[in-house]
Amino acid sequence: MSVLSGTRKFFALRPLAIASGLLLAVATSGCSLIEDRSERYVNAKEGDALALPETADSSRFSQVMPVRQVNSADASNMYPSDIPRPPDMTSEILDENYAVEELDSRVWLLVNDVPGRIWPAVTAYMNEQSLGVAHDNPQLGLMQSELANFSMRARELLELSSEPAEATTAEPKAVLQVRIAPGVRRKTTEIQVRKLTSENTADESSSWPNELISWRGVSEPSPEQLALQKRLLADLGEFLKAREESKSFSRAASGMVTKPLVKLVTENDKAQSIRMDLDYGRSWAEVNRSLIESEVVVVDLNRSEGWLFVDGRTADERDSGWFSWFSDKEKARHTHTVNLVESDGHVQVTAEEAEGYSGDRRAEDLLTQLFDYLY
Repeated sequence: MSVLSGTRKFFALRPLAIASGLLLAVATSGCSLIEDRSERYVNAKEGDALALPETADSSRFSQVMPVRQVNSADASNMYPSDIPRPPDMTSEILDENYAVEELDSRVWLLVNDVPGRIWPAVTAYMNEQSLGVAHDNPQLGLMQSELANFSMRARELLELSSEPAEATTAEPKAVLQVRIAPGVRRKTTEIQVRKLTSENTADESSSWPNELISWRGVSEPSPEQLALQKRLLADLGEFLKAREESKSFSRAASGMVTKPLVKLVTENDKAQSIRMDLDYGRSWAEVNRSLIESEVVVVDLNRSEGWLFVDGRTADERDSGWFSWFSDKEKARHTHTVNLVESDGHVQVTAEEAEGYSGDRRAEDLLTQLFDYLY
């Protein structure tokens, strides 16, 4: 039986044509082969409320990831395209005006306001807690309370024994010292507190303390002292938050040294380095925070050697365009190196482009972006 010319070739290509047609149908159908779970948001049942211990303070607990409320009357009108967007959790972080931060056995309250407005409010806190202010120096940012031994409220605040010692017992004298200083970031204030006792200082005279004690004259706090500082700062933060509408201004505290702790060093309008008048540990932490906030991915780092390998590419360079729909998300790669060098009481931050990188982001551009988030 004879076969027409070209027929055999047609039958050979037919399976390929069918496969191509199926592939085209799958592609045009989008995600129709994947289960549509978008309506689960509407039909999901509310879980049981979190049960807290009786001794817990309920005001200190809140939802980490709040879910938008949906009324049952409106649920029938919701479609997958109308599902509400999740709340922007970063807005709560950026709007946090009072945050307790800790680093290397140091803890402080970061306040989103200038020292001139914080000083009178802290003075009011000391008076309300029956501590009073015995010595202060607004230029140095130091405030020292009266003896806490003779007030039950002050004794409780500083975790002294519930019963005052008898005259025959040599109870250590205790005071609270507050240090208020301009923060690393512009228009912020950092507050530190510590309890000082006569047995922990060199002067144990009967008139102790007869003057303002130097902030540098006391050793590093113990774990118990650090825990007390955290509690006091959290309590102070709540007090300042409640007085936000009635803040006054201190002219004396406005004379506090306000020299920026972070400075961008430029040459011919190009960023060369960032000078940080901080210790190395604090500088390292602030640079890491700024990289995270500016969405620069850290690929590798070495604190002891003072370098961070980062992916400093621009958003356009990281975007693979229309073809990104068909491929996995591209992994971060080393395009720039950020270096930290400690010298003469300050830290110098520089940046350089990695070998083989030929993109648009220059090292000076990365430094400028980093400085914007540092200060």
